[in-house]
Amino acid sequence: MADHRPPVESLGRRDAWEGVRAVVAGFGVSGFAAADNLLHLGATVTALDESPAGKEEKAELLEVLGASVRLGEGTTAVLPDDVDVLVASPGWRPDAPLLAQARARGVPVWSEVELAWRLRDPESAAPWLAVTGTNGKSTTVLMLDAILRAAGLASVAAGNIGLPLVEVVMDPAPYDVLAVELSSFQLHDTRSMAAESAAVLNIAEDHLDWYAGPDPLGAYAADKGRIYENVQRACVYNVADPETERLVREADVQEGARAVGFTLGMPGVGMLGLVEDILVDRAFIEERGTSAAELCTIDDLPGSSPHLVADALAAAALARAHGVSQQAVRDGLRGFRLEPHRTEVVAEHAGITWVDDSKATNPHAALASLQAHDPVVWIAGGLAKGASFDGLVRAVRDRLRGVVLLGRDRAVIAEALARHAPDVPVIDVGAGETGPEQAPMERVVEAAATLARPGDTVLLAPGCASMDLFPSYADRGEQFAAAVRRRTGRD
Repeated sequence: MADHRPPVESLGRRDAWEGVRAVVAGFGVSGFAAADNLLHLGATVTALDESPAGKEEKAELLEVLGASVRLGEGTTAVLPDDVDVLVASPGWRPDAPLLAQARARGVPVWSEVELAWRLRDPESAAPWLAVTGTNGKSTTVLMLDAILRAAGLASVAAGNIGLPLVEVVMDPAPYDVLAVELSSFQLHDTRSMAAESAAVLNIAEDHLDWYAGPDPLGAYAADKGRIYENVQRACVYNVADPETERLVREADVQEGARAVGFTLGMPGVGMLGLVEDILVDRAFIEERGTSAAELCTIDDLPGSSPHLVADALAAAALARAHGVSQQAVRDGLRGFRLEPHRTEVVAEHAGITWVDDSKATNPHAALASLQAHDPVVWIAGGLAKGASFDGLVRAVRDRLRGVVLLGRDRAVIAEALARHAPDVPVIDVGAGETGPEQAPMERVVEAAATLARPGDTVLLAPGCASMDLFPSYADRGEQFAAAVRRRTGRD
């Protein structure tokens, strides 16, 4: 009997999806959105997830909507028969059995981002301004969204932050433009996307435990570089990070797309940068060969740390590529506020400043945070994800008053400190083996207080993921802040 099912690679928003058999692997936020909207389009959906915790309600709802749901251990070991497409939630390793089986059978494997791109409305598809990088993605995207809104545009932050992209593109009220954050996980199985403009902020060690093969950092960088493929207007790169420029040079972009650098120094032609304390544009003005246009000052930003200024320049570059005015850049950045757990001052007490940067979940982010403080008592540790801390410790050892270590992979940091900063006092509070009378963060704050002196900053910048001890980096930061408030009498 002839197979009359439509070829899934040809389908879009206005096509009939009846007869398409889709498997959605994982139904967290993005996976649920993918399954829900595939059902809405008429596809037959099987949703799989190994981890039932907190997902029972979503599973019940998907079943009510018509999906076949398999929840619990072992449910993702075998790909069901007769599958036309597999949509994998972020974080699924490329060598996971389910994905490997799909590829061996020739079944297309899509990220939720890939599905979203294919489901854009051809009559009102909003352009995507996309951002990736090891650090600074969320801040840059939120800055970009603030700038676009200041320009009077209907914008939304989506992707790895904010709403799932499938949900955004299926919204019946179309947006003018999307500010899109993308992780390497999301980009790995994204092929069709053609962002209007895109930025890679930086490349540093992160998620190396996720990538197999002899060159995990190279594979990680290659996934980041996918964001530049098919770009229409501008590929924004970091002048201080040659790897980002290399990714631009190797990208296959649309005719007329430009490379636009951002720098904390004096910008050359085709760049954005700083002239003293002024953020300026020499890329999107006609007289860029001889002058620069003022966008805003460092005082207009919510902080003056170098990584924050760099994020603002990248956001401004993407907004200017979209045609946003200088005034809108300034107004958007003036009104912007940092998200919680990002270099957030928790308390100032007895001459000591306590800062929560729990969102610094890799060494590169921790380095940027540490370089903004001196002297500093550094709180670090958690899940290192295969990263090395030698370079970080070499760079900051002269500003360390002391270090407090916690979490599963704290020994990786302790060994780097022993090699490169042997005179710095270190207190190891363990992997969380504390009794009910004292939570891990209570011991951390207590230890940090014994090391800190007036004029110091105590900085939670773990350089590691949180899931060994805490449900999320946000929970880790909240527990730190609560312990600090109790310690300083501000609770």
